[in-house]
Amino acid sequence: MIDLLRRLLAPAPEPLTKPDAQLALAALLVRIARTDGLYAAEEVERIDRVLAHRHGLDPFAAAKLRAEAEALELQAPDTVRFTQALKAAIPLDDRSDLMTALWSVALADGQRDAQEDRLMRMVATLLGLTDVESAKARQKADRQE
Repeated sequence: MIDLLRRLLAPAPEPLTKPDAQLALAALLVRIARTDGLYAAEEVERIDRVLAHRHGLDPFAAAKLRAEAEALELQAPDTVRFTQALKAAIPLDDRSDLMTALWSVALADGQRDAQEDRLMRMVATLLGLTDVESAKARQKADRQE
């Protein structure tokens, strides 16, 4: 985890390895969930499901990855660096699925928050997605509820 933080803080960060990309994504999911000041059980469960589905993890491994991500997120640099690292690690075709996963966590507690909306808008832009693509991802996440 310390190595990942060091690389994210470097002036020209190296591309992420697969395990680091998984951890960075998990930390971004945690950051999204914590944005409104409430880290609800529904959000924790959703993060675990997203990680299990996206990375083929069993529930125990997904919970372990989330726990590591919670610690990383507390020490992590700004959201911009996380998102830029993920953008470099995830092909464009997969970023809309990533945005759907992020929206599913943001919506998991049943509340829309202005801070979450601003963060989601910024993350979508940093991932190279348009507002329309982000809105479609949100709608898809809503349907999956």
